[in-house]
Amino acid sequence: MEPTNEQHHVRASDRWAVYGATTAAVAAAAAAGGKAVDADSRWYRALRKPPWQPPSWAFGVVWTPLYATVAWAGGRALLRTRGRRRRALAASLGVNLALNAGWNHLFFGRRSPSAGVAGTLLLDAGNAELIRRTARTDRVAAAALVPYAAWCAFATALNGDIAYRNRSRPRLRRLR
Repeated sequence: MEPTNEQHHVRASDRWAVYGATTAAVAAAAAAGGKAVDADSRWYRALRKPPWQPPSWAFGVVWTPLYATVAWAGGRALLRTRGRRRRALAASLGVNLALNAGWNHLFFGRRSPSAGVAGTLLLDAGNAELIRRTARTDRVAAAALVPYAAWCAFATALNGDIAYRNRSRPRLRRLR
């Protein structure tokens, strides 16, 4: 795809700075969220989970390229806009990444599948908003965000099923 006229005016150093910033923001969100995850805890292992839950190793395999895509799409879209629209897009990306990291703290940190459902529903809404804003600027970048949103929607269904299966097990939270 040919760069737009606006892109011809963006210096290479500015492109590197924008992509570096989106990559750093995504990496920070992944690290902040990952800090709360303890899939080997007695609490998590004791949860009733659906048979369709992917194996633990699959989450890292899926999240790595999704995070890379979010960084790329965010950078690409930010480079194609200016002023108020750029600030709004950057804010939408920032909120989305905070919601992404926050889910781990709600589900694992609070040991609450129900709080996780609330968090992942907010993330789904944030994904829709981010894609909507991104599409105004760059449809290719918006399309690149669709697999991320789809995976998060799958996570919402999985989290909802886990919350439902464990709704009458309040003592479970005390397990370490």
